[in-house]
Amino acid sequence: MLALLLFGGAVVNVWERAGEAHVERRQLAEFPSRLGEWSQRGADARFTPDVEAVLRADDYLSRDYALPDGRAANFYVGYYATQRNGATYHSPLNCLPGSGWTMRDGALVHVTPAGGGKPFEANRYIVENGDDRQLLIYWYQGRGRAVASEYWGKIYTVLDSLERRRSDGAMVRVMVPFRGDEGAALRTAEDLAAQAAPHLSAFVPD
Repeated sequence: MLALLLFGGAVVNVWERAGEAHVERRQLAEFPSRLGEWSQRGADARFTPDVEAVLRADDYLSRDYALPDGRAANFYVGYYATQRNGATYHSPLNCLPGSGWTMRDGALVHVTPAGGGKPFEANRYIVENGDDRQLLIYWYQGRGRAVASEYWGKIYTVLDSLERRRSDGAMVRVMVPFRGDEGAALRTAEDLAAQAAPHLSAFVPD
């Protein structure tokens, strides 16, 4: 037992001294303004210093996209270069209710990246704040994986920290405002997610 404790302590010490592996990536401000038929609408949003201090993201993107028929959606990516220092992505399950939103009808959906990439699961919710109703889908991405489960995301982060010296990752979110057909809003959100997914690895490295 003593030998195991000493060995474990040595491994942790070496791991801490080794630090985070450096990975090349592009800044999210360079994310494509056109995604299939989607086009950027307006300038990228920037949060207040107070919100950024809570968010603690190393890079983020909050951008509105629109289709020629007028359908619109907000696309958000919050990227963390390391999660060793306590900074990590904020789950919508925590931050949205704290901002006055209610969440209902949680489920999993499958997103198939445009161009035939590997499908992955994402979380789906209806979120409401007064008269504002939106369809939300989100997932966690990083180091070659896209997962819906926050718990599996944390487990993979720990394993990759040990095996690859990497804990970088991001939370990706699509929100579509709607008033009537939830199914149509979901298809709209899935379409933007599918168009954006193939581009993410340049900004959230595999």
